[in-house]
Amino acid sequence: MVNSGLEGIVAATTRLSLVDGERGELVIAGFQVGELAARSTFEETTWLLWHGDLPSRQQLETFSAELAAQRALPDATLALLRDCARANVDPMDALRIATGTISLVSDDERAIVARMPTIVAAFQRLRQGNEPLAPRLDFGHAANFLYMLSGETPDAEHVRGLETYLNTVVDHGLNASTFTARVITSTGSDLVSAVVGGLGALKGPLHGGAPGPALDMVFEIGEASRAQEVLRRKIEAGDKLMGFGHRVYKVRDPRADVLAAAAERLYTRAGDMSLYTLARSVEATAIRLLEEYKPGRRLQTNVEFYTALLLHGLGLETALFTPIFAISRVSGWIAHAFEQRRTNRIIRPQSEYSGPRDRKWVPLAERPEAALAQSRP
Repeated sequence: MVNSGLEGIVAATTRLSLVDGERGELVIAGFQVGELAARSTFEETTWLLWHGDLPSRQQLETFSAELAAQRALPDATLALLRDCARANVDPMDALRIATGTISLVSDDERAIVARMPTIVAAFQRLRQGNEPLAPRLDFGHAANFLYMLSGETPDAEHVRGLETYLNTVVDHGLNASTFTARVITSTGSDLVSAVVGGLGALKGPLHGGAPGPALDMVFEIGEASRAQEVLRRKIEAGDKLMGFGHRVYKVRDPRADVLAAAAERLYTRAGDMSLYTLARSVEATAIRLLEEYKPGRRLQTNVEFYTALLLHGLGLETALFTPIFAISRVSGWIAHAFEQRRTNRIIRPQSEYSGPRDRKWVPLAERPEAALAQSRP
């Protein structure tokens, strides 16, 4: 029997995260996602995934200092990012291209996690016509990233908002990018290769590339009174409502609740609740209409909807949403690589052949001419 998309196939055991789609539950290394995300620093969460327990104060201080010390990029990486900016490549392409150069100096797991935010921030400044900023060793992971984007010391609310997001999406079962990283690791390859493979999978709009469109839809609606009209038109035209529905969750994505609370806190402290209020109205209307048009499909809010709202509230461009997802998920990919190495068996599923058999060779001179377009796969 063929399980399309490997649906229902168990390919690994893991202590890293539990995803229960029926109950709407996400457990990360033993912690409910809401318990961890709003309290932990990203350094603590990374340590937790890599070592299995929360760090002591001394372990955290040492680990944070080790990460900070490896943030700077080699000159060759910066030169490559300048070329990417001149060519106006997509930020995820720039991240994928530049991440492969991390091993010029070190392929240590700490170097990978430390340098990916520097790559994203440096490229963003270059594409805006500004020079990259050197990382601050006295800032934490999230605060330093915000600093490298703007050159300004970020306020505590923005740091907490970003840190909550990074913790929320750091790991999520055997998703496409994590599975890719584990497959690469299973061959005996290195961590940088596994991470680059994960980035390639994450770039796809069916995996990590949809937070931007979710926010675009809210902006298109503009006013709560227009939500029903616009959303009905989209559904009747067969358009997918970005930010709703999930391959695993059959109830509301628990990450949406965590990020909705973080967004509400951020927008409340910023003194402008209009966009947040509009988003909540759009969400309620979308859920009601999806049940009306697609009864029983259980298409609920997913992580993308409030990812977009939160990151926008942090002043971040839509083009950065998926690279920032990657800045978080890289710690999860590396944790899975460690786990794969411990009990490794090369991942090699079977396929069922559906092509022709017993074909006879036809010499080139006897083959019929075919249009060029027809000869391409």
